[in-house]
Amino acid sequence: MSDLKLEQEIERMALAMMIRNTHVGRDLIANLKCQLTLVEVAGVLLVSFERLISFDTDSFFWAVEHLVPADVMAEIRSITSPAIYQRLIGKGFLPGRDISVSENGQLLLNERAKTVLSPCCLVLI
Repeated sequence: MSDLKLEQEIERMALAMMIRNTHVGRDLIANLKCQLTLVEVAGVLLVSFERLISFDTDSFFWAVEHLVPADVMAEIRSITSPAIYQRLIGKGFLPGRDISVSENGQLLLNERAKTVLSPCCLVLI
């Protein structure tokens, strides 16, 4: 997929999230799944989230709850969890005490660690 086409897909996805249209959003995701790998689809959604979150956090939360299929969300979590884990370690949180990872790869945080992350970050882990 060319850079221009990828940019267009990101923009379309962000717009579908903004208008909160599940039909359009799911069709776009299905189309992306036919053209890209699952990790690439997750990447497109992450960039779309990033664009959306700066001016419409309500639509971001709506999209996470109503639009993103489970397999794509699992891939998003596998991308974001290591970065969040490293960020928390950099802030002085201790693995095994403040943060850990479950057997299925889910990031586990104590209440103190949760307070330093934005609500948007928390829904992606």
